[in-house]
Amino acid sequence: MNKSILLVDDNSDDVFLTMRALKKNNIANDVVVANDGVEAIEYLFGTGKYAGRDLKQMPVVTLLDLKMPRMDGLEVLKLVRVNEITKLLPVVVLTASREDSDILKSYKMGCNAYVRKPVEFEQFAEAIRRLGLFWLLLNEPPNLARG
Repeated sequence: MNKSILLVDDNSDDVFLTMRALKKNNIANDVVVANDGVEAIEYLFGTGKYAGRDLKQMPVVTLLDLKMPRMDGLEVLKLVRVNEITKLLPVVVLTASREDSDILKSYKMGCNAYVRKPVEFEQFAEAIRRLGLFWLLLNEPPNLARG
């Protein structure tokens, strides 16, 4: 079973910190980085630069930022949840947003969890460790290839 992580974030510093936190916590899963929502959708549905990608190999979890250009995280979440191929895909909103409306909208649109990015690296690394422990080791994701 594929155990990759899809990281969707337009902030290169946050991508760097997330990758560093994953490495620091010995989370060696492959990480696919999408720099905005459009690229995430292309990856998930095998279009654009990801045309021909094996759609049976879905990420075990998607870490999704909300505030991005071209297509924001809520739009990505909406498209993921309405598509038969991806509707059960675990999606964790990982964002700096502290707005109650973003939390509520994210859950209404079907996110599996909402995590605020801590400002301090050690707290961020600990949040990533806990996410990795739960989503990569404890959680039993649906086998999307079997439908």
